[in-house]
Amino acid sequence: MNRLGILIFVLIVILSSVVRANDPLPSWNTGPTKTSIINFVKRATTKGNPEYVSPPQRVATFDNDGTLWSEKPVYFQLQFAIDRIKALAAKHPEWKTEQPFKTILEEERKALTSLSAKDMMILLMTTHAGTTTKEFKKTVRAWLETARHPRFNRPYTELVFQPMLELLAYLRANGFKTYIVSGGGIEFLRVFAEDVYGIPPEQVIGSSIKTKFEIRKGKPVIVRLPEIDFIDDKAGKPVAINKFIGRHPVAAFGNSDGDLQMLQWTTAGHGARFALLVHHTDAKREWAYDRQSRVGHLNVALDEAKLRGWTVVDMKRDWKTIYPFQR
Repeated sequence: MNRLGILIFVLIVILSSVVRANDPLPSWNTGPTKTSIINFVKRATTKGNPEYVSPPQRVATFDNDGTLWSEKPVYFQLQFAIDRIKALAAKHPEWKTEQPFKTILEEERKALTSLSAKDMMILLMTTHAGTTTKEFKKTVRAWLETARHPRFNRPYTELVFQPMLELLAYLRANGFKTYIVSGGGIEFLRVFAEDVYGIPPEQVIGSSIKTKFEIRKGKPVIVRLPEIDFIDDKAGKPVAINKFIGRHPVAAFGNSDGDLQMLQWTTAGHGARFALLVHHTDAKREWAYDRQSRVGHLNVALDEAKLRGWTVVDMKRDWKTIYPFQR
């Protein structure tokens, strides 16, 4: 290569580095999806723009399962409950014949994806209640440190979506306050949300069981009870947002019919509004599923997105990479 060729090559490398440094969403492929996100942020943050949103009103809400991290082959918190059942089985010989415990102990993988809502609540109540909040947090943290995903053989906290991590950072850099609004358990999520997503515990909303204050061994504790307090899913999501945030979001992100009402409510307001669905279309790097899936069922919301002009991420087309460890 002559001197001119070397110079051109060096300039190309430098320019490429500058472009990457100035790109707030480097793991997103150039296209209408990425453009829609950047255009929304510009409209919402440019003073003088008719759709300008003042900083206190810049609230963005995110579902977790299937939106910020994967949710296959079963919801990760359900896998935590399954592993807890196995760990506690020696103290409960009756579980060998009782459902849904029998299914868990016999490791009937296909049956796990068909567990009813009632079965899942039984599992969650059995494994999530009876301890103090401090003890529960310790148990969750230990599981996250040792459990490995069956397909990727990596910690579950590494199964987060790199493009969504970039999106969270991009929004916060532009004055948005990011919240998790998930059907998952609030105290389960709070164990890792700040470390993984940069979202502090007070900005996590999720389903919850009832708790009570007690004095144990002379010390005050909060005890988790085997009783449902609130289910943060579907119509429960906008109710929870109103109750705990007290502001109308201007942006909402989900991946399933369980997020539909959150997106509907968010886009019903005036000014700049944005709704996005993560559509799982990449069977090679992650999974491909939507209308027929029991986990992350996306049917009505997918149709409504087309009618309302919501942004739909085609994971296979729009994301250069899925997980941080694939970069």
